[in-house]
Amino acid sequence: SPTETALSRAIADGRLTSWNNLISAGQGLTEDEKLVQVNSFVNRAIRYDTDSRIWGANEYWATPAEALIRGQGDCEDYAIAKFFTLTRMGVAGNKLRLSYVKALGRNQAHMVLAYYSTPTAEPLVLDNLVPEIRPASQRRDLLPVYAFNAEGLYIPGKKSGDSKRLSRWQDVLKKMRLEGFAVGDG
Repeated sequence: SPTETALSRAIADGRLTSWNNLISAGQGLTEDEKLVQVNSFVNRAIRYDTDSRIWGANEYWATPAEALIRGQGDCEDYAIAKFFTLTRMGVAGNKLRLSYVKALGRNQAHMVLAYYSTPTAEPLVLDNLVPEIRPASQRRDLLPVYAFNAEGLYIPGKKSGDSKRLSRWQDVLKKMRLEGFAVGDG
């Protein structure tokens, strides 16, 4: 009905406004505060569902705006939204890695965002399954498979290639540029 459509649009607009307010308000926060604010916001703003139910596709990586407009996403969408929100708040992209892991308790592939305060630091894990940000060593339920960002592709512990080979990542970067966001060629 038109009323439901208008209400859905208003709710989606509210999520986008809240997201932009978070980014603006977060400029003066410490990086640790930014991580907590962004992890909490994205975990609340997006309800988990599968790509097949949301997008009618087996695999679809949404931009933050797409996920927030729908109010739904899968693990990749949570991680991608956190990545781009943090970079818009001033966190250097080379401190963040989208990390494919195996969620051992669920026996399934999963994506989280890893934050490295320094290149050799133990990463902190931002996840939609466990809402508290924890060091990777405290996430024994996750087995790292590979990670990536604009700087490259990483196999646990070392850089192993170029993220340009990841077509879905390149698709997200292209969509972000079309939405008016400056992103690296990553």
